[in-house]
Amino acid sequence: MPKIEVYCTLEEVKRFLVESTAKNKLPRKYIVDPKYMFERRQEQGKIYIEADEKKDIEEIHDLVVVEVDNVLGISYESKSGRTKLIWRQIHKDLGKLTGIASGNTLVNLLESGIKNIRVFKKESGNE
Repeated sequence: MPKIEVYCTLEEVKRFLVESTAKNKLPRKYIVDPKYMFERRQEQGKIYIEADEKKDIEEIHDLVVVEVDNVLGISYESKSGRTKLIWRQIHKDLGKLTGIASGNTLVNLLESGIKNIRVFKKESGNE
């Protein structure tokens, strides 16, 4: 899997998470309101939100909607385990997304509005 690095907003990362995991699960009110994020707490496909303040609101399928204030970081792992991404806040809602991404994840990132993704391919043929 290639390593990636891209600067993007919290809103863009949320759109990616919705596209990848929650498109047909979450009510629109949670998708459009920036004070709501969601986590998936099982081992496979874990999504974790780090924020100054975070409160559980509702469980929907395998997701937990959380009300957040000042998101500092997000970690995402796909259910297949082929994608592992971390977004870290740089300033307000701007951050840096890094990690390893499958081809499907790259498509979802682009469809979510995240552009200018730097892709670093491993030089050895180990992966």
